[in-house]
Amino acid sequence: MNMLEKIQSCLENLSKSERKVAVVILDSPTTAMHSSIALLAKAAGVSEPTVNRFCHRLNTKGFPDFKLQLAQSLANGTPYVSRNVEQEDSVESYSGKIFESAMAGLDRVKQSLDTSAVNRAVDLLTQSKKIAFFGLGASAAVAHDAMNKFFRFNVPVIYSDDIVMQRMSCMNSNEGDVMVLISHTGRTKSMVELARLARENDATVVAITSPDSPLAREATLALTLDVPEDTDIYMPMVSRLAQLTLIDVLATGFTLRRGAKFRDNLKRVKDALKESRLEKEGQVNISH
Repeated sequence: MNMLEKIQSCLENLSKSERKVAVVILDSPTTAMHSSIALLAKAAGVSEPTVNRFCHRLNTKGFPDFKLQLAQSLANGTPYVSRNVEQEDSVESYSGKIFESAMAGLDRVKQSLDTSAVNRAVDLLTQSKKIAFFGLGASAAVAHDAMNKFFRFNVPVIYSDDIVMQRMSCMNSNEGDVMVLISHTGRTKSMVELARLARENDATVVAITSPDSPLAREATLALTLDVPEDTDIYMPMVSRLAQLTLIDVLATGFTLRRGAKFRDNLKRVKDALKESRLEKEGQVNISH
């Protein structure tokens, strides 16, 4: 259960003063999330120690930890925007809500990420003969970003957001190829079919998806991201950020695993690109 569900389920077991705190939070969780302990106590008509007791009753470490878990409960996002956003919100208000939801969502993913699965994924990527990154919709942008990251590495990398090209690539895959399939819901039929096709052709399938999804079950290895965001209703926000961050983790692991000589080669690539950029203002070019 998320924090709001926990509060609702334990209402009957709270003391009279603790129940006042619960009611104030349930009536306006977003306001509570942005309140200090003093403001929340005042709104509920109780003392600050009562608020602290309420937080501990919900198995949190205190008020800051309670607010973090409350923010995570609200990280689902309003239809097509963010669940936290209300029609009358000012620019400052909805900007703050979006950033706080993003940070809370990323923290939740960090805490739940299976690092042993990440380590195994890095093994598979560094040992691969070819890597493909495929996604559809919002996940296609993440797959494209992954291609940009891995393209500078010394392994063939492909990307496509065309389902026909994706199908042909999976049908032509071989042992030693790694197909990275990205889907937040893990319920997109085409992506599940791609995983099946790739595995039938002896390729390894790494899925970046939600826990217990059809795609996770079909993959050779699933990197699951526990992001409470229903993208059937809401615009993909936190889920997309979580996917992008995981790609950065995999790219970093790949770079470290390949060793110092590989990193020196990356430095040469970066140095070769400097001529394509304008100098920063105020920077003096002392080269001759």
